[in-house]
Amino acid sequence: MALRFGSALKELRIHLCQTGAASKGVREFVEKHYVNLKSNNPKLPILIRECSGVEPKLWARFDKGKEKCVTLKDLSAEDVLKHIDSVSKGQ
Repeated sequence: MALRFGSALKELRIHLCQTGAASKGVREFVEKHYVNLKSNNPKLPILIRECSGVEPKLWARFDKGKEKCVTLKDLSAEDVLKHIDSVSKGQ
């Protein structure tokens, strides 16, 4: 899936745990899809933040500082990609 985001999306942040089971799908997402996602959106900051014991979440920042957060707990890599697509469109 080749995602390209509109100009309203200003930043994506993904928080995950390096070893936790709940973050397994997010780690797989980073391995499988991050490079393609970044190459399709070279000017968009896509931040990956690792912290021991943290619940995996996706934060999307839009125009005028509006943010949206969704949990990524226990999702597959493909489901993480679907959530990113959905959040990017559903401000």
